[in-house]
Amino acid sequence: MPSPFPGMDPYLERHWGDVHTRLVTYASDQLQKLLPKDLRARVEERVVVSQWDRPRSVYPDVRIIETERISRRRGNGGASVAIAEPLVIELADEHETQRFIEIREVSSDSRLVTVLEVLSPTNKKPGDGQEQYLRKQQELRQAGVNLVEIDLLRGGDWVVALPLQALEPDVRTPYRVVVRRGWRRLQAEYYPIALSDRLPAIKVPLRPTDSDVPLDLQALLEQCYENGGYDDIDYARAPEPPLPAAATRWAAQLLRRAGRRRAPRRKK
Repeated sequence: MPSPFPGMDPYLERHWGDVHTRLVTYASDQLQKLLPKDLRARVEERVVVSQWDRPRSVYPDVRIIETERISRRRGNGGASVAIAEPLVIELADEHETQRFIEIREVSSDSRLVTVLEVLSPTNKKPGDGQEQYLRKQQELRQAGVNLVEIDLLRGGDWVVALPLQALEPDVRTPYRVVVRRGWRRLQAEYYPIALSDRLPAIKVPLRPTDSDVPLDLQALLEQCYENGGYDDIDYARAPEPPLPAAATRWAAQLLRRAGRRRAPRRKK
């Protein structure tokens, strides 16, 4: 069963680790078939290392999952001794692997042409992951490398390589794609994506002498939904993070029409 949403499904955001990995892999597969013979798309990885003395990149930071009351046991002398049970605390891993796509030339120096990023929560949350991402973003622009940023997460900071102030309020949509061409430093291509919009097929730039290659984001998302088995999502619950009031009403109507949520009972 396909997603009931016409474009981005907000319920997928709580499964982003799996969805992100699938999107990057499927995007690389889709691009590989369209690239010139002397270019290759590769899925690469970077590791974000968190530090305890600053905001962490991986969430949840600390979660208490079990508590026990103090129990009393008898010691060797027969006296009752109070034994304190510790709190059992689950810690997030201090390392997170983030995946992205590099398009490089098949040559001795393997020149980097384009980087495609699908943003993760750690990119948009203050901390090590965000700082590392912004540094890489700046380095790519300075090196004249094309950058494609796909942001399908509603929460977190605005970190794409386009100032928010450059956009009129009516195009500041919950989802977005930003494309920066390495040879056009003072231009940015912006794809606004509303919750009710089908995801676009975007133009991925290569070298100035190459034609752009299309990347069909809607097809990628539908592939993620089907292969990931997300037809088991409970649409009776609210998505995480919650939608604004108007979007909540729109989503409720959409889900009821699709038979994925029951209509509320009328009060007698």
